[in-house]
Amino acid sequence: MDKFGKPVKHINPLLQEFRDFAMRGNVIDLAVGVVIGAAFGKIIDALVTNVIMPPIGLLTGGIDLSDRVIILSSQSYPDLAAAKAAHAPMVNYGVFLNAVLSFLIVSFTIFVCVRLINKIYPKPVAPVATKDCPFCCSAIPLAATRCPQCTSILDGSKAPAAKT
Repeated sequence: MDKFGKPVKHINPLLQEFRDFAMRGNVIDLAVGVVIGAAFGKIIDALVTNVIMPPIGLLTGGIDLSDRVIILSSQSYPDLAAAKAAHAPMVNYGVFLNAVLSFLIVSFTIFVCVRLINKIYPKPVAPVATKDCPFCCSAIPLAATRCPQCTSILDGSKAPAAKT
């Protein structure tokens, strides 16, 4: 019998260990998190592409950085298309700058969205597990009747009777 109460036929111990690992809650939770993260990524990408980038493009005059290159060849070309057709060695720094700017915009958008979600749904307050001793001000468990630091009797409760 396995830990789920089902009979086990001759299963390779490695496969059985893998199956037990894959069926743990943490792996399932991780898979759900990845799927939801991918869906959230698509939402953020659509927001950046369709809502945020058009005004930025309007403000910058429609500059396309992807055409920015440094041609490493000593030969000159009339335009970028001719250099690409000739397979000239070039550094496409504009594509890199586009990727960096896109990353910054997407990460800032995610930051704003997460901040907004955290304001809408605040974190629950953790229950208080300790109290302060009125005599020595050290933190002690709520159920304590005597302070472990100064041995004072707390809350007017009586000290436990000595066992005989």
